[in-house]
Amino acid sequence: MAWLIIFLAGAVLLHGQSASDSPISTDRPAVAESSTVVPKGSFQAENGFLITSSQGPRTLDGPETSIRFGVAGNTELRLTAPDYYHDAVSQTGATSGFDDLAIGIKQQLGPSAGFDVSIIAFLSIPTGAAGISSHGYDPGLQLPWSRKLSTNWTAGGQLALYWPTVPGEGRNLTGQTTFLLDRQLTNPMDGFIEYAGEFAQRGGPQHLLHFGVAYKITPHNQLDVHYGIGLSAAEVNHFIGIGYSFRVQAFGR
Repeated sequence: MAWLIIFLAGAVLLHGQSASDSPISTDRPAVAESSTVVPKGSFQAENGFLITSSQGPRTLDGPETSIRFGVAGNTELRLTAPDYYHDAVSQTGATSGFDDLAIGIKQQLGPSAGFDVSIIAFLSIPTGAAGISSHGYDPGLQLPWSRKLSTNWTAGGQLALYWPTVPGEGRNLTGQTTFLLDRQLTNPMDGFIEYAGEFAQRGGPQHLLHFGVAYKITPHNQLDVHYGIGLSAAEVNHFIGIGYSFRVQAFGR
């Protein structure tokens, strides 16, 4: 329950302090991460729940907590708290428990020529349950980008490389590419459509079509709903999720 202690402590200590004037920009609910960092001195927590159907069995996971902290104008530190999976499909059948903790850093490289670009490096640490953890220290690199096309339209996506450990088989180098179009529907609401593909060294490719809507209750509080459909035999059938994110200012402006 370490993730819960960290989350609640941060929320209590920072409650009531003003946040940077810029509106919240979250990694969720898209597969592609945000192409920008949180403002310096800001604490941002992103949370959600997901129901996944994979060839019949259903898995519930949550709270999908990701904590982001701006330590410089273009740099943030990241913590992905262990997520709890109920009836997750594994090699030994359905199992329940927490997955692995991950820590990382994000550096914003843009804007340049109209593009916002960042690079994210992270390491997953084997803290999860026996049937869910990879049992390895798994690194990953992500390069999210975005470009505003007009007042209401934005294009974005991500290129990524992951080195997950597959128990009994070793590392399985996996590349990922995503592309999305985001449309601002109203001042506080936007929707997106996204394609995501994963291509592993061992195993078939996975293709996903993804839709979602995000609504800013206030400039620093956001609700989201999203739905995904697997387009390949190796992918899940479909999933649906909801989320809530907020940002507060820890120090400075």
